[in-house]
Amino acid sequence: MRRDELVTRLHRLGNISKISKPHPGYKRALKLLNDTFRKSKMAQRLAVLQAAAWLIDVLERVTTGL
Repeated sequence: MRRDELVTRLHRLGNISKISKPHPGYKRALKLLNDTFRKSKMAQRLAVLQAAAWLIDVLERVTTGL
């Protein structure tokens, strides 16, 4: 469930940045939430989600100018 929330936040950022070129971190966060998450063992998935959440927080601050 947490992964779904993060994907939603990331796609919202993607829609904002369609006006301009997307931030390079967007692609990395997407890879964390998809490829890296699926390939990780169950014990590591929480850490992957935490890393993705941190990156999305940074991207939100950078793209919205806060």
